[in-house]
Amino acid sequence: MKLSELVAQYVSYKRALGMRFDSEAATLAAFCRRLDGNIDVMSVTVEQVHDFLTGNRPLTNHWSKRKSVLDCLFRFALSRGHITVSPLPRYCPKLPPPLMPYIYSTEELKRLLDVAPAACNSRVTLEAYVLRALILTLYGACLRHGEALRLTMQDVDLDGAVLHIRESKFYKSRLIPLGADLTGAMERYARQRNQAFGNEPDAPFFCFRDGRPLNQSTVRRAFQRQRVLANVWREGGPACQPRLHDLRHSGTVHRLIAWYRSGADLQLLLPQLSTYLGHIDLAATQRYLTLTPDLLNEASKRFEAYALEKHHE
Repeated sequence: MKLSELVAQYVSYKRALGMRFDSEAATLAAFCRRLDGNIDVMSVTVEQVHDFLTGNRPLTNHWSKRKSVLDCLFRFALSRGHITVSPLPRYCPKLPPPLMPYIYSTEELKRLLDVAPAACNSRVTLEAYVLRALILTLYGACLRHGEALRLTMQDVDLDGAVLHIRESKFYKSRLIPLGADLTGAMERYARQRNQAFGNEPDAPFFCFRDGRPLNQSTVRRAFQRQRVLANVWREGGPACQPRLHDLRHSGTVHRLIAWYRSGADLQLLLPQLSTYLGHIDLAATQRYLTLTPDLLNEASKRFEAYALEKHHE
């Protein structure tokens, strides 16, 4: 069996089970391109797999993700008799520690918004007002960037101040209530957008200059220019720099800090925040509690106040 045929069969099998499997399919497509998908899967060698996993770049934690995808592919092939032994390398190189999310300060967020026009020059098919509205939405509604880019006009109910996120990660849909400030910003964006493109229900909410929906690669490149122009960076080299996805982390952490400072009941609010973020369990949300010194400081103050109160009872 050809490698490309095995990959097609495996991806179809996974999607038949109800999985979206997009990122894994992209990894497998890259694997086919690297090795030539027309080769017989029996002829794939450990060296070829190792070269694909390692590549020409410094090792990152994506190595483990790619290895996991290939491991599942070859297990599938073994179970169906297409190969007799897996060509997956048996060792794992020493990988760098997981990348910690970057929490943007409010001043850094303001600088990012201010430089949007410079990041969207005449050679870019993305308007500055679109990029600015996207940044505000990712931060203010704590969305994954894929969720924001898939929004259509019918998903955005600004009269009710609600976003409808359809079949996102784990095929879950949810409703996202919007605060007054974000709703106002999105209303201003929608008026400008609708003047250019109308408001057909199935049209993309965030779009290029020609009305096509934004794609992740273009948005990431625009954000990279935006981040450099805004002078937002951290030590550790190019692989460690703040990401677009960190806007979601920042919005979540800033919300938690505000709740701590207002004396809110986090035991009650954390499960609600978990639903808001689209997490499958509370543990995924609880890890946000350790991301910044400010948040840890607020948590310490809350605990000290609680301990003092108990001491005087």
